[in-house]
Amino acid sequence: QVQLVESGGGLVQPGGSLRLSCAASGSISSIGVMAWYRQAPGKQRELVASITSGEGTNYVDSVKGRFTISRDNAKNTVYLQMNSLKPEDTAVYYCYQNIRRGSFSWNNYWGQGTSVTVSS
Repeated sequence: QVQLVESGGGLVQPGGSLRLSCAASGSISSIGVMAWYRQAPGKQRELVASITSGEGTNYVDSVKGRFTISRDNAKNTVYLQMNSLKPEDTAVYYCYQNIRRGSFSWNNYWGQGTSVTVSS
C-alpha cells in the first residue's frame, strides 16, 4: 500500500517563499512522473508543475521563473520551491506521483493536500 504525505504549507506574506514536500511510502519499485496541482476557492484544480523520471520539467505560465519542482528518488520525494509568492497563489496544493508497486501495474497516487495562503 502506497501513501503520499505532504508538508510545508502555511501562511506567508506576498513576496515570501515556501517549500512544499511530498514523500511516498510503501512497496514501491518505480516512480514515473511527479507533479504538483493546486485548487483555489471557487476554481478548478490546475496542474502547476511536473517532473519526469528523467527530471524534465514543465510549469504553468503563471509560476514560471518563481517556482521550481525537483525530486529525490532515493527518498521517493517531490518538492516545490515557491518564491516571490503572490496572493493569487493561494490554494490547496496536492502532490501526485505515478507509482509502480513491485511487478504490478502503474497507478496514480495523491497527497492529502497542504494549504498555502499568501496574504499581508
